[in-house]
Amino acid sequence: MKHRFDAALLDVDGTLYHQPPLRVLMAAELAAEVLSIGPASEWREVRILRHFRTARERLREVGKAGDLLDEVQYARAGAAAGVDVAEVRAVVEKWIYQRPLKYLGWVRRRGCRKALEALAARGIKVGVFSDYPTTAKVGALGLTDVVSLQLCATDRSVNAFKPHPAGFLEACRRWDIPPHRVAYVGDRLDVDVQGALAAGMHPIVIGSRTGDGFTGLGSFGALERLLVDQHA
Repeated sequence: MKHRFDAALLDVDGTLYHQPPLRVLMAAELAAEVLSIGPASEWREVRILRHFRTARERLREVGKAGDLLDEVQYARAGAAAGVDVAEVRAVVEKWIYQRPLKYLGWVRRRGCRKALEALAARGIKVGVFSDYPTTAKVGALGLTDVVSLQLCATDRSVNAFKPHPAGFLEACRRWDIPPHRVAYVGDRLDVDVQGALAAGMHPIVIGSRTGDGFTGLGSFGALERLLVDQHA
């Protein structure tokens, strides 16, 4: 990268924290609940979650949705699982939005806060854009005060899952910064890298080697050094 970056937009899940240990912790919690109240209801919830994730992945192909994604994702999952939308929402709230929060501080990537503080101190704007709601997770990670912008794919102003460029471009619009001056930091080549490229941003992948069209970095310390040097 040979030009100045005025902002860093980051993915949340798998980027600001390590997902594998979180999955282990959540699996243990699910197993404990199965033992305490019996398997029938828990396997029902697992099935609902599987259909919810499948529905969301398929909605990536839709691009900019005509209806509200926040409603469509639950409706499709409910239809596939044979349950009503209210039950899908309750299960997702329980297992995806609430219960993992208490573990996020434990699995946050090393050097994450220090790097984001350093970027903000140098005048580089820091924001997050995720396919999932961000506010509670960013708070649980202890990063709310260093993040100036939070966007979710299901926000009305976005209404498109990655890799559609809508959310990336919405961040640029709110910051009033052109896409080529924004670095997008993620962990998935298929959605983070492709979405950033579609929007005209430069993608950076944490925990990866550099590949075609993106920069791979091993740590947040490396991210801090790269962006601060480019901004100097």
